[in-house]
Amino acid sequence: MTSGWQSAEGAVVCIGETMAALAPAPSSSLECADDLRVSVAGAESNVAMYLADLGVPVSWLSAVGDDPLGRRVLAEVGAAGVDVSGVRCDPERPTGLLVKEPTGSRTRVHYYRGNSAASAMGPDVLDDDRLGSASVLHLTGVTPALSPSCRSLVATALSVPAAERPYAISFDVNHRPALWPPGTAGTVLRDLADRADITFVGLDEARELWGADLQPADVRALLPQPRLLVVKDGGHSAIAFSDEGVRTVPALDTDVVEPVGAGDAFAAGVLTGLLRGGGMERALRLGHITAASALKVTADHGPLPDSARIERLLELPTSEWAAGAGTRFCG
Repeated sequence: MTSGWQSAEGAVVCIGETMAALAPAPSSSLECADDLRVSVAGAESNVAMYLADLGVPVSWLSAVGDDPLGRRVLAEVGAAGVDVSGVRCDPERPTGLLVKEPTGSRTRVHYYRGNSAASAMGPDVLDDDRLGSASVLHLTGVTPALSPSCRSLVATALSVPAAERPYAISFDVNHRPALWPPGTAGTVLRDLADRADITFVGLDEARELWGADLQPADVRALLPQPRLLVVKDGGHSAIAFSDEGVRTVPALDTDVVEPVGAGDAFAAGVLTGLLRGGGMERALRLGHITAASALKVTADHGPLPDSARIERLLELPTSEWAAGAGTRFCG
C-alpha cells in the first residue's frame, strides 16, 4: 500500500483470539433465559470475515483448543471465506469463551479466556508464510492484554520501522477494560497505536484511556505517527487524519440491535476501501456501511447489502449521503 493508498497486491492477514460466544435473546436477561445462542466472537476474525464478504482475500492466524468449541470457531470463520489453515489446535489449552449479558442499550461481556490456547501465542506467529505475501497485517489492542507472550507478538510486529515493513500494519485500539490491570492500558495502547501505519480508535475509548476532554484533533496530537488515523465518534461520524488532510464522514442512521462487532466491521470496510484505491471518502463510507450491518444483528457478524446497493451508497453526492443515506440503507 503506497503513501497514496493505492491498490495493493496480496491478502490481508489478521492475528488474534476468537472465542465461542453464548448470548440470550436481546430482550432476555442472562439470569432468566432458558436458551443461549452459540456463536463465535473475536475482533480480528470479525474483521477477517467482513473482508472476505467484501471480496478481499484474507487469512486469520490464531490458536484454538482441540475441543468442540475450537472446531466450531474454525468452521464458522472458515465458512465465511477466510483462510483458517494457519490456525493452531492446542491439545493442552481450551478455546476461550465469552458470555454476553444484554443490559438495556448496552451489552456487558463476561470473559472466560484465562490460559486459553490463543493466550499462548507469541512472536513466532509472525513467521507464518502467509505474511510473506500480505499487503496488510491487522492487529488489535485485545491481543497484548491476553498474556506477556501475546503482548510480545504485537510489540515485535510493530518494532519494525515503518519504512522497512513488507506490509502495512493496521491497529485497532479496541480497549477492553476487563482484560487490563487498572491503570495499565493507556500507556501500552498509546505506544502500540502510534507505531502502526493505520490506526483506528473510538473517541469514547480515547477519552477513557487518555483524557476525558479529548477532541479528535487532540487524539491526533497524541498519535502523530500513523500515516492514517481514524477516530470513530460513535454513531455520529468518522474523522480521518492523513497526508490528504482531515476528512469527516457522517455515520449512517441505523437501528441498533447490538453494538458489539460494529467497530471491527468498520475497520474491515475502511481497509477494503483503501486497498481498492478509491479515496478516503469512499473508504470511510464503506466503513460506515459495513458497521451498520453489524449493528443490525445480535451476532458480531451480519449480512452486508448486495454489491449494487453498496455501490449506490458509495456514489451518493456528499449532501445526499449526509441527509438521507440512513433511510436508503435501512429501507
